[in-house]
Amino acid sequence: MQFSLTQEQEMIVDTVRSFVENEIYPHEDLVERTGEVPAEIADEIKRKTIELGFYACNFPESVGGAGLNHLDFALVERELGRGSMALNHFFGRPQNILMACEGDQKERYLLPAVRGEKMDALAMTEPDAGSDVRGMKCTAVRDGGDWVLNGAKHFISGADHADFFIVFVATGVDETPRGPKKRITTFLVDRGTPGFAVRDGYQSVSHRGYKNCILEFDDCRLPDTQVLGDVDGGFAVMNEWLYATRITVATMSVGRARRCFDYALNYAAEREQFGQPIGKFQGIGFQIADMITEIDAADMLTLAAAWRLDQGLPANREIASAKLYASEMLARVTDATLQIYGGMGLMQDFPIERFWRDARVERIWDGTSEIQRHIISRELLRPLGA
Repeated sequence: MQFSLTQEQEMIVDTVRSFVENEIYPHEDLVERTGEVPAEIADEIKRKTIELGFYACNFPESVGGAGLNHLDFALVERELGRGSMALNHFFGRPQNILMACEGDQKERYLLPAVRGEKMDALAMTEPDAGSDVRGMKCTAVRDGGDWVLNGAKHFISGADHADFFIVFVATGVDETPRGPKKRITTFLVDRGTPGFAVRDGYQSVSHRGYKNCILEFDDCRLPDTQVLGDVDGGFAVMNEWLYATRITVATMSVGRARRCFDYALNYAAEREQFGQPIGKFQGIGFQIADMITEIDAADMLTLAAAWRLDQGLPANREIASAKLYASEMLARVTDATLQIYGGMGLMQDFPIERFWRDARVERIWDGTSEIQRHIISRELLRPLGA
């Protein structure tokens, strides 16, 4: 692995960081106060991203994307992690799972998503089936040649702006020695389809303005043309395209931690107590040392996982390790930064309390820390027959 960035990668980092600082940071206070992203701001961010050539940069050039590899895209996501999730959502990174589109689906969903004409949202989680994907109760059954969907999804990020949804539902059950095992199929569902409703979700303390929604299906009828991939092949689609989304959580956690660390470092150098900067006190200086060490370790772990993907090497364990360590590192860094700021860290006059709140969800979504530990241990034990 080459540890230094190429000239092109340095340019990617500089370009995206500059974009975040100039186009995202100025609007963060407004989003925090209102919990909303005004439409004109969202449209402006999307327009400027397209002009910059970075919209859908995670897609190959053959479909109109920038064709970045996994490592390059990890650098993009790392820099975006410095800014508000609600705002950088409009930087536009459609779900790679859309590469599974075939035939007319490419013209209706894939290409418009890459061009920024339509936005997608991924719908997998249910009220009674979070980490247990096969426990989902949302179903689709055959009826007169169509599929009829019933059930609900929740915690669906980006659903308030989505034009269509990538929905995973149960389409059958197989009896196995370990008990019933549900078959999963992926569907493309347009907003406004009869029997399909999108409503407001829950009020989260993390990432204000980046809303989660509830999807409800009540005898929602879909033709076969809305199936993404093969019938009962939802897990195959999921495993091929979605596992790398955990790298996104890891990289964004690193970016947010570095921004938070900058606040801690500067405050430790400027704030004086007992006649000297507080950073000179061992209690603070050692925290600073531990923070940067953990950030650098998470960064290397994450980039190494992305590099393995580019080399065609197995990376499931490495990706899980990156997601686990980076998300938990972010929690420690934001908490330490708040401690260094003292009482002022909890005040909304500074963004520290926001970083602290936002960090909490990273250990939950896209697979909890416990799920990542399960993946890691399973990958290590299976070759030994355990």
